[in-house]
Amino acid sequence: MTDETAERSSTLLLFGATGDLAKRMLLPSLYALYADGLIAPDLRIFGTARSALSDDEYRDFARQALDEFLPTDRKTPAAIADFLNRLYYQPLDASVVDGFGPLAAKIGDISGGLSIFLSTAPSLFEPTIKGLQQAGLACANVRIGLEKPLGNDLASSAQINDAVARVFPEDRTFRIDHYLGKETVQNLMALRFANMLFEPLWNANAIEHVQITVSETVGLEGRAAFYDGTGALRDMLQNHMLQLLALTAMEPPANFDSTAIRDEKVKVLRALRPVADGDSMRGQYGDGAVNSQPVGSYANDLGEASDTETFVALKAYIDNWRWHGVPFYLRTGKRLAERRSEIVIQFKTVPHNIFDPRGGKLEANQLIIRLQPEEYVRLMVMAKEPGLERGDVRLREVPLDLSLTTAFAGSQRRIAYERLLLDLIEGDQTLFVRRDEVEAQWKWVDAIREVWKKNKVGAKPYASGSWGPSAAIALTERDGASWHE
Repeated sequence: MTDETAERSSTLLLFGATGDLAKRMLLPSLYALYADGLIAPDLRIFGTARSALSDDEYRDFARQALDEFLPTDRKTPAAIADFLNRLYYQPLDASVVDGFGPLAAKIGDISGGLSIFLSTAPSLFEPTIKGLQQAGLACANVRIGLEKPLGNDLASSAQINDAVARVFPEDRTFRIDHYLGKETVQNLMALRFANMLFEPLWNANAIEHVQITVSETVGLEGRAAFYDGTGALRDMLQNHMLQLLALTAMEPPANFDSTAIRDEKVKVLRALRPVADGDSMRGQYGDGAVNSQPVGSYANDLGEASDTETFVALKAYIDNWRWHGVPFYLRTGKRLAERRSEIVIQFKTVPHNIFDPRGGKLEANQLIIRLQPEEYVRLMVMAKEPGLERGDVRLREVPLDLSLTTAFAGSQRRIAYERLLLDLIEGDQTLFVRRDEVEAQWKWVDAIREVWKKNKVGAKPYASGSWGPSAAIALTERDGASWHE
């Protein structure tokens, strides 16, 4: 739902326009939006980066990116050629403020509004914002989208946000968490707030625990320098996973608009209880096999020994009425058994099993919301096996499946950045993260890091291709629960 006061920008500026994110995601997303008529045909798209390219050379770069990363059925030569003609490029060293003048001159008239997508190293945020301001590219009809990482703790995040806020007010600042652009994540809100079936049970009276898993099979993949200074807690849990937790746990918003939704999310984040000693653990992958292929350890991939965690598991509690006493188990890691992002709602067992005298064993209901690689919602329910029993009653757990891929087979599937770029251009902040959310997330995560530092919690080894260290299993099993695997 677009903010009624927002206007669609007529110009888009991409920083980091020759980087991996631009090649894999941004340029293919913008082309898809253009090909489907979702952005104005006269939208001007400017790229900037350090590479010294002309407009034509950048168009060749973009053509190669589209050829490599667009699905075959989306490659229409005439549409691609027309899209490429909308692209322009201006070299820029963002650390040099004087270089922003030629960029502004190249862009020219921005009276129709300018949207900026800023993907850069954290050290360049402040000089970039200053350069934009001095060059006249930060006026009242300019909005800015900020790609993570926005700092590496609360203090550095606040420093970046302060620098941005001096030039761009909150209503023109769009902090990007690409998980919020995923269709299945947005469907989580539809599942909860468009169906009477779940909401009466979405609380501590009916739910035993909640699990959120984001697992990867890949290792460093060219991100060694960044990742080793960051680790799994700050790379994945601080942003993506806490946003999933907030959407899962938040109260129903009054409206489907950016203010109402983000107000409810930040209440959850502020209600997170500090993680207790022993309720979090770190791990690091060693040698092993993923998808039947041998892979090396983190130290081997990095080229040196390190204590950076590639796996985190923890137990969290939300101190409010709805979730009193319900543990939220979170885990994320690299080089795990399979690639998976999912939310599992584990319901309590029925208060009385009428089938017990006749041998009927019950399993508690489970709701599984799979975000990737498949997209589905699965409800596990108990059913009687067919037969004419005269003794025991045979019960079995069976799935009620809603495959979103199958159910919406006729609809065009959108990657997250298509939605987020379109919302940035149109000025809709619903799927972007507000400053108070970011700071609540960092405050909670910084406290975990302090516990690790105080208790000298090291990264426990685990074999690549496994589900992480055995301590992660103990984290749930001591409560009588098990990870969904």
